[in-house]
Amino acid sequence: MSSPKQRSLSFGSEAAAYERGRPSYPPETIDWLLPEGAQDVLDLGAGTGKLTTRLVERGLDVIAVDPIPEMLELLSNSLPDTPALLGTAEEIPLADNSVDAVLVAQAWHWFDPERAVKEVSRVLRPGGRLGLVWNTRDERLGWVKDLGRIIGPEHDPFNNEVTLAEPFGEIERHQVEWTSYLTPQALIDLVASRSYCITSPEKVRTRTLEQVRELLATHPALANSSGLALPYVTVGIRATLA
Repeated sequence: MSSPKQRSLSFGSEAAAYERGRPSYPPETIDWLLPEGAQDVLDLGAGTGKLTTRLVERGLDVIAVDPIPEMLELLSNSLPDTPALLGTAEEIPLADNSVDAVLVAQAWHWFDPERAVKEVSRVLRPGGRLGLVWNTRDERLGWVKDLGRIIGPEHDPFNNEVTLAEPFGEIERHQVEWTSYLTPQALIDLVASRSYCITSPEKVRTRTLEQVRELLATHPALANSSGLALPYVTVGIRATLA
């Protein structure tokens, strides 16, 4: 079985599938995560730039940091004017007091939290904000629950159990329900880009993707459909530098 560290660095081989299949983030969640007046923002664990794109669209000065070159290459292809730096949450390649906010999308659970908190607090300016966000599939409905039986249920304990050490203050939590619209192929890409699927033995990976294709072909809500509505719950967590 692969280690968490191996899984966290596995996405490079499926960077294109990650970009095609993964959803973006609701605007209201991003509004809530960003502190008022923020201009310089670090997207930490930026991946292919799903969140970075939304930040750049707001006219913010964004720096993207990720440990996987293949992910940053895709990010730079779509955002050529955005600095994209190789680095980790435990060793952020930025100067002290250099950003107003550090946002982390879908990645905090891969970090060493104690070291990451120290580094994030180092690069933040006084009163700066750390914002974390996760998209999780809403599995209360039929076919999404069936998908969870195939690829594993959508449960991220960090959504409810994040703790941030000093010098961060009180943790606040925010939740939004929304729907992502995607093609059947994008759903396959979504599954293919999951770390568990990437690092599984080839037979297991092939069987998993075959089961997803079978679900697409046979479920009454999905069969013969060119577009899928995938419900999500997006959880945001924020804390301000004391």
